[in-house]
Amino acid sequence: MLVLGVIFYSFVAVVVIQVLYYAVLFGSFSFSKSIKTSSNKDLPVSVIICAKNEADNIKRFLPSILNQDYKNFEVVLINDSSKDHTLDVYEDFKSMHDNIKIVDVKNIEAFWGNKKYALSLGIKAATHDNLLFTDADCQPVSNQWIKTMSANFTKEDTIVLGYGAYNKVKNSLLNKLIRFETLLTATQYFSFAKVGIPFMGVGRNLAYHRDEFFKTNGFINHIKIRSGDDDLFINEAANAKNTAICFKKESFTTSIPKTTLNDWLKQKRRHVSTAKHYKFKHKFLLATFYISQVLFWVLGFFLAITTYLWPFVIGLIILRFIIQFISLGFSAKKLDEKDTILLLPFLEVTLIVMQFSIFIANQISKPNYWK
Repeated sequence: MLVLGVIFYSFVAVVVIQVLYYAVLFGSFSFSKSIKTSSNKDLPVSVIICAKNEADNIKRFLPSILNQDYKNFEVVLINDSSKDHTLDVYEDFKSMHDNIKIVDVKNIEAFWGNKKYALSLGIKAATHDNLLFTDADCQPVSNQWIKTMSANFTKEDTIVLGYGAYNKVKNSLLNKLIRFETLLTATQYFSFAKVGIPFMGVGRNLAYHRDEFFKTNGFINHIKIRSGDDDLFINEAANAKNTAICFKKESFTTSIPKTTLNDWLKQKRRHVSTAKHYKFKHKFLLATFYISQVLFWVLGFFLAITTYLWPFVIGLIILRFIIQFISLGFSAKKLDEKDTILLLPFLEVTLIVMQFSIFIANQISKPNYWK
């Protein structure tokens, strides 16, 4: 009985931690309202796209960038030593649009296959100081993307975190899992930024002033880590005073999701591998959340099958689920991912298992990086 008592009170502590995360920390974003911003500033903006072997995606998605309803912008197209016809596609678009600048990057021994090196050259080549980033396989959901994202720039706010969604695929559990993970990650980085401790952004939809790039000496502090041109940079450069979030639907981008579990796991291995380089406070808060998630399911299940103080255990489980559904439900409504909430418990458990397997795999071998 003593052991069961210790487990029960440990479970109570875990539920309290989970409720604090969902109701207080994540609630800072979930229950917030979008701040009105000036939409008529028309700041000069350089949209930066770094591509490696993306000829087909450039043909498909670049027109949605070029057709943005914005007066003063250029598109900096970086060709990172592609082996396909990416550069030829770039040249074709440039012949039709005078606001395109091409940066053709050749591999050098010191930075072979390093996207950060290519991005650095593109950033330095940009005409304007306000930089807006997306990927070659991304598409803005509206022609107001540049206007909506850039409207968040102020004298103080020189970093803007946006939302990069994945396209919805009907009748696909994998697609729902991918989009649920994206929703949870966005809820985390928006919430952390909201309370003044920003820790990451996604390169699919991210903006910052060029001064922020030079203040941190670019990517130099993590140049040998081939991934993390978005999250590691933001982890280093962002703070409570210089970071804004943008979650208006007009500002979203969408990307092509992976269609096989193996491909998605490879992608997530690359993403997760950078987290160990975050600042300690961020690693502590993220690890505490994940561990409390695992313990909620393990301890809750154990106490339920032993029926120890079962009315209290069931009550705590229900309380945690209610808070979670409400918090993530509001977040999902903001980010247009409401259909993922219907499968929340199943997706949560699956994601926990996947994240653990990714952690183990990364301990055994290094993940692959930029193409």
